[in-house]
Amino acid sequence: MLRRNMAIILIMMLLSPTLSGCTGSSSERDDNIEYDHWLLPVEERSGESYRNDDVFSRVSKNGTFGTGDVQSIFVPVPAIMLSDGGAGMTGGAEVHLGLWLPVKEGCDFTASTVSEECKVPVIAEIGPYYDDGDVDALTPADRLGRFLIENYVQHGYGVAQVSVFGTGQSNHCMDLMGHDEQAGIRAAVDWLGSQPWSNGKVGAIGKSYDGSTPWNAAASGSEFLATIVPMSGLIGVHDLMWRNGSMEARGAIMHNGVYGSFGLDGDTGDIENACEGYVEGYYAGPAAYMTGDNLAWTGSDYWEERHFLSNALEVYNGSIYIIHGLQDWNVDPHMAFPAHQMAIDSGFDVKGLYGQWAHDYPDRESGHSALSSGRGAEAYPFTLRWDWADDMLEWFDFYLMNKGPQPRLVAEVQDNMGGWRVEQTYPPLEVDTISFAMDECEIVGGSDTITSTSSLRVLCPDFDTQTRIVGTPTIHLEATISQFSTSGHLFVEMVQSSNEMHLGHAVMDLRFHEGGNQGSSLIPGSTVIAKMEFFGMDVVVPEGDSVQLIISQTGEDYVPSPVSTMPVTLSMGSESSLNLPSVLRGCSDMFLPPMHEPYPQCTE
Repeated sequence: MLRRNMAIILIMMLLSPTLSGCTGSSSERDDNIEYDHWLLPVEERSGESYRNDDVFSRVSKNGTFGTGDVQSIFVPVPAIMLSDGGAGMTGGAEVHLGLWLPVKEGCDFTASTVSEECKVPVIAEIGPYYDDGDVDALTPADRLGRFLIENYVQHGYGVAQVSVFGTGQSNHCMDLMGHDEQAGIRAAVDWLGSQPWSNGKVGAIGKSYDGSTPWNAAASGSEFLATIVPMSGLIGVHDLMWRNGSMEARGAIMHNGVYGSFGLDGDTGDIENACEGYVEGYYAGPAAYMTGDNLAWTGSDYWEERHFLSNALEVYNGSIYIIHGLQDWNVDPHMAFPAHQMAIDSGFDVKGLYGQWAHDYPDRESGHSALSSGRGAEAYPFTLRWDWADDMLEWFDFYLMNKGPQPRLVAEVQDNMGGWRVEQTYPPLEVDTISFAMDECEIVGGSDTITSTSSLRVLCPDFDTQTRIVGTPTIHLEATISQFSTSGHLFVEMVQSSNEMHLGHAVMDLRFHEGGNQGSSLIPGSTVIAKMEFFGMDVVVPEGDSVQLIISQTGEDYVPSPVSTMPVTLSMGSESSLNLPSVLRGCSDMFLPPMHEPYPQCTE
């Protein structure tokens, strides 16, 4: 996983000392698709039974093929040049992978020519953790590899576990999702798609770092990549680590402090970590912390090189299935949307699965059951999707084997009380916006001058009906910075008033008060309208309840502005407002996942 806790410790050392209601109208359902095959539509699966005796979900029907012995494969990467340093200087850049192929009667996968009926597609899980904090690439990993091998090889798929550069048995350097790493990923995908036994289609799937490599693979332009399934994956490194100029604690040291050590293991290959991207990481992280932006104005392309969504949407020619936890504060939900709708607008087949789990898979009980109140506990156990393996088999069958009807291209979304529903996209395109001017709200605690040790509590009016807040609400705050500062920093937590349960949060360095990733220093004492956007949320507030805002200088694991931690004074007048996108959805819109009792709130 992306190592957020470790990074928090490291950054502190570096800087010291200096997501189900019962009322409302039905959402649309696409009933034009015929489901005349083995898997029922998601709204009709509740009565189905699945195995739940392992750490992951299982397909409901076993395949007919055996599983061959693992093969250890080293794939040359000719794209690495002398100027890249590392293996570009020492020679022989290559990535390593473990490969499992099905055993098919009458099929010889070692032959130079393989008949069409013998050819197979490959599902690849690509990441940095083989031999680095996990099993090697030749051992099925509990992380995801064993799920893929035990579910899908029997159905005629190959499965590959691939180590990115600088990790496992791959050489060169740990490039943290840069162009060198992309070249290695493309080489592996091209190799898997061009073998005599391959049907020419490769899918990339994974979670966290391994969920970022599918986006990076899509950006590489490989003709063999047919589908990607990014789970809690990054669309870009800077896109995650910085939010409106505010940096996560790990941001400045993510490359060299967190992942760089993967390329340094005490052997003769350590010198290969002296590559272009690794060296750039030493200045690009701290410099981006100081400025909050991607350093493009300095001529540096370090962060732009590590943004893959834009290029993926331009050069990729496959399908996209985005899976993300709405309580994932390791890889935050803004990595999943608006990317979902952007991909639809670019003409891709897109599906989404957005549950109230944290940095996890849709089917891992140990992680789901450990969540705290306001962070997914209220949605458990309905978070568990024991039908997920079937869902993925349907997806892979269509996009890698051309079998069966096309899966429905929708978003399956869960609210913070556990209710699942189908939306045509996410966030929904048609919403009602509930707006409160701040002078309609009541200050119930603290002062309007926010210091590093104080906060302001604002209570908004009660809702007349049950209210479902979806997507990315916004809050605009009129803020005046100190006369001794050129910036300031704000963090807003939204909680449910009756029980102070966490609903969502927003953060901003005031140099970026207009939003986006282009900011500038302010004149001391100046006043701005901070146009803050909350992180993705899908929450239900009961009728007669309300939301409360807790405004402070920072929260979660965001580091205060390097420019100043001086006081910020807020004006709660009409220029300041809270805007909540909302949709009407009720029990008739909800579907129940398999192997669960009915929702308590829908049985009254």
